[in-house]
Amino acid sequence: MFKRRALLTTFAGASGYWGLAGLSSIAQASEARREPSLRFGSLVPRNSVYHQQLLELGLRWRESLGGQGRFVVFTDGSQGGESEMVRRIRIGQLQGGLLSVVGLREIDESVSAMQSLPLLFRSWEEVDFVRERMRVSMESRFLAKGFVVLAWGDAGWVRFFSRSPASRPADFRAMKFFTWGNEPEQQSIMKDLGYLPVPLETADILPAVQTGMVSVVPATPYFAMATQIFATANHMLELNWAPIVGAIVLSRKSFDEMPAPAQQALREHGERVGGVVRQRARAEVDEAVEAMSKRGLKVVRPTAQDRKEWDSLAEQLYPRIRSKLVPAEVFDEVMSHVKAYRAGVR
Repeated sequence: MFKRRALLTTFAGASGYWGLAGLSSIAQASEARREPSLRFGSLVPRNSVYHQQLLELGLRWRESLGGQGRFVVFTDGSQGGESEMVRRIRIGQLQGGLLSVVGLREIDESVSAMQSLPLLFRSWEEVDFVRERMRVSMESRFLAKGFVVLAWGDAGWVRFFSRSPASRPADFRAMKFFTWGNEPEQQSIMKDLGYLPVPLETADILPAVQTGMVSVVPATPYFAMATQIFATANHMLELNWAPIVGAIVLSRKSFDEMPAPAQQALREHGERVGGVVRQRARAEVDEAVEAMSKRGLKVVRPTAQDRKEWDSLAEQLYPRIRSKLVPAEVFDEVMSHVKAYRAGVR
């Protein structure tokens, strides 16, 4: 009964919370002042695997406190874009979030190396290898900035969803690309290479695609399906541009104020949640493509020559990305780990 009631938490923008029942109004007010509270924000869709795993993390945290505590998850970007959510965490309006690199690099830019190097990673095994080699240093950087990393995850490969078919880099130059509003450096690089970035927030993507304000959306298949972007941008280039890497983070202040059992519960279950999210998200890439294909998505498969042109574009991008989007020393470290993996160093 407890678990069933605990899962009836409020979602996107609602004001309810997990709490204790049967107290008088005066006792409730007094208890609310003493009871620990965690509010997490994310762009993930309500009831998605990511959302459900956050709820599971909250349940385990409450169990470590003997059923005390309030845990609220705000989904679907109801707390703003990821940059805004990081700001809210810093001032205490939120205590944590499930964020992609877009938000994480607002905390420390080193994490951008895991997502901002197009066509670098050839498999999830390479992504895992590099992340584990860099994990200690990245988590130390985050801790120094006031954030505790509870789990690392990912959300699939970025692919290009467009309103018209395109398979070569040149095909996309006449199209208008969605980009995150807080990525001026990336927008500058795109313009230098002849592409047309349109900076927006998440909530603006679908109407922008529907009206033609944007004609290409780099997104994971699951995100394209969940947001119905594919209904208008109904051509997907089957090219794994980059992995979407993310993490569950909590403010260090909130973490330090918890009793040791609660800290341990968050760390232990955070690690498990990260594994579940990674496993499920990777499976959802193919599942989402199959589901969308049945509903009108057209999959564009690049030829061998097309792939050579994409690889050539990536090589042009790397010198621009190094130092500008990714710190030079971190860029070099990622490249060395990838090289070691391909050389068979484990």
